[in-house]
Amino acid sequence: MSHPAARRALLALIAASFLFGATFVVIKSALEDIPPMEFVAWRFLIGAVAAMVIAFPRGRQIWRDGAITGLALFAGYALQTMGLAITSASNSALITGMYVVLTPFIASLVRRRAPSPWVVLAAAASFAGIYLLSDTDGLSLSRGDLLTLGCAFAFAFHIIALSRYAHRHPILPYTGVQLLTTAVLAFPVAAIQGGVSLPGSSVWPALLLTGLGVGIGAFMLQVWAQTVVGPSTAAIILAAEPAFGVATAWVVLDERLDVAGWIGTALVVFAIFLVVTRQEEDVATAEAVTEAH
Repeated sequence: MSHPAARRALLALIAASFLFGATFVVIKSALEDIPPMEFVAWRFLIGAVAAMVIAFPRGRQIWRDGAITGLALFAGYALQTMGLAITSASNSALITGMYVVLTPFIASLVRRRAPSPWVVLAAAASFAGIYLLSDTDGLSLSRGDLLTLGCAFAFAFHIIALSRYAHRHPILPYTGVQLLTTAVLAFPVAAIQGGVSLPGSSVWPALLLTGLGVGIGAFMLQVWAQTVVGPSTAAIILAAEPAFGVATAWVVLDERLDVAGWIGTALVVFAIFLVVTRQEEDVATAEAVTEAH
């Protein structure tokens, strides 16, 4: 992998993080008019249909690999949503952010080698930053917290699975299979939780923005980037999502950061800076997962 390719992949992950984080305020407003799991179902269905109209997946392997990564993606969103219903938003943000720490260590277990010191440092800085951004005074372990911890594991496995499978397939149809898998699994859960109906007109702008802009745009950037860099690098860069979310809330909703929030943002930026500078020494190349592994 060349340094220019690594740089482009890191920039793609930063852009994906921005899209994931910046649309938080849009989703937050939409959830006033639609149940969370129903929003997830429609959002991913829109993205899946659009992706497959442009490039339909062909061949059994792309459906199998896309379903595996899509299952992890669905598990992450489902567990996060169910956990959020019975735990605090700050606990949810903090515990979900643990995927940043979990990913490099799970990936190391899969590869049977210890994580690099820089990965440990960057993961710790990211997690500390997320903790400060979450404005959490303390954690009380509850059923909701345990569900959210499951969500963190699911997102970690999703990132690792992408690094294993993404390079085998064309990006757009592979992304479409993941999105469709998530939607197909989300609709029954939404039906059990309270039924499914056609969304009202007030929700469609948010569904289209997140289904197309994030569902296709951000996920495609992430999928492509993970054909170049490994799961630990991806997880650390994607940790910028809460920082972008806070920045967007500051601009759009006039929500202000306290000192701890600014320190948290700085720690996340530091982690990203560490990843970007270390890849100049080909750390990202050494970490990349290929079929030979």
